Amino acid sequence: MGRSKLGICMFWNVLGMLGLSGNILADTFFVADRLGADGLAALNLAVSVFGMINGTGMMLGIGGSTRWAISAAAGREREGRGAFLLASAMGAGAGLFLAAAGTFGAEWLAGVLGAEGEILPLCASYLKIILQFSPLFICNHVFIAFMRGSGSPGMAMGGMMAASLTNIVLDYLFMYPLGWGIRGAAFATALAPAAGLAVAAVWLAGNRAFFSLKGAGAFFISSFWPAAGDLIRLGGAAFVNESSTAAVMAVFNLLILEKAGSVGVAAYGIVANLALVTAAVFTGISQGCQPLIASAHGRGRGEEGADIYRKAGRLAGALGLTAVLAAWWFAPVLTALFNGAGDPVLQQTAETGLRLYFIGFLFVGWNLMTAAFLGAVERTGPAFRFSVFRGFLGIVGAALVLSQMMGLAGVWLAFPAAELAARILGRRFMPLPGDTVFQISGTDGGV
Repeated sequence: MGRSKLGICMFWNVLGMLGLSGNILADTFFVADRLGADGLAALNLAVSVFGMINGTGMMLGIGGSTRWAISAAAGREREGRGAFLLASAMGAGAGLFLAAAGTFGAEWLAGVLGAEGEILPLCASYLKIILQFSPLFICNHVFIAFMRGSGSPGMAMGGMMAASLTNIVLDYLFMYPLGWGIRGAAFATALAPAAGLAVAAVWLAGNRAFFSLKGAGAFFISSFWPAAGDLIRLGGAAFVNESSTAAVMAVFNLLILEKAGSVGVAAYGIVANLALVTAAVFTGISQGCQPLIASAHGRGRGEEGADIYRKAGRLAGALGLTAVLAAWWFAPVLTALFNGAGDPVLQQTAETGLRLYFIGFLFVGWNLMTAAFLGAVERTGPAFRFSVFRGFLGIVGAALVLSQMMGLAGVWLAFPAAELAARILGRRFMPLPGDTVFQISGTDGGV
């Protein structure tokens, strides 16, 4: 694998993921400025639902594009086209289901997530709008994954950046001149994927032959359920990585409400959203590499895929150290950006949380690359179990234990503790940095 191709894939995808993560960060900034701590707390309780929405889109997109890459490398074009059509159809269906859930159950869900009092209607309003626009979010993720996987990482990045810039412009328009409050933030975020889908439409227009409907009817009749299971299997690790964020944020919010009240939840909103932007860098690296690893796997060139893993992992490790140093050095400045009212308790709580929480980024890059590699080479069992441990069991368990031992500081440290444990566990399957021999025994080992 040439360095230039690997570098280009990672570069475009990192930029795109930063643009995508900017949606929530823009909401956080504008809501904090216009609505203060209550609005920020309501947003942070509601934003956990994005883990489920994005996780569904990434699962179908990454699962489908991984199958396409493997099939294309093996000369099975019909199978690849079927994967695209199936991922798109499943994405639309899942989006409609979530839209219905938002229409009829937003207030109930807000209460489950911990919203109460004046925060409850704010949280429910945001949730209802976001869930109603789920089909746009999910389909945008599917198309972005296929753009990236089919050799158009620049267009994938363009779609994600278009969505992010649209969100920022609409955030300002809806919340300042129009004064729509938190509903304005929700509508701005909900409409943003339309810009990404417009870019996807241009890409689709230039790839009509590749995504031909020829043979689609026979494919859906004969292979629907096995193919659907295949997409879920290949993209399951991505789903767990993203959707577990929702569960983790919900648990953290409840623990922090107990330890520090609504101001603590607002502080967590600052920390979590800055962490989401930072994590987007590592997600971009891992997702940018996954189609290349899958292609190498499909051609029977395992060492080439292992080399991609090692190079990307080293880069991710260096960037993780940079993120930790930046969080410790710039914590006062970063926190102040979202504390326009100058609340001293919010400032101090968020600064401490930022410094402790960001220690986990020393290990995040390697862990995401581990999950991406295992999925790309069809070791779906280990990929799924590793992702479940890293994304949910490890961090929730650490939060419950450490919060009892250390209070609020234990909640902040749960993320680093879980990522360190996952890194140690992941080395059972993956090579250490600098290894020249890459060995994986079996086809579906256990964690």
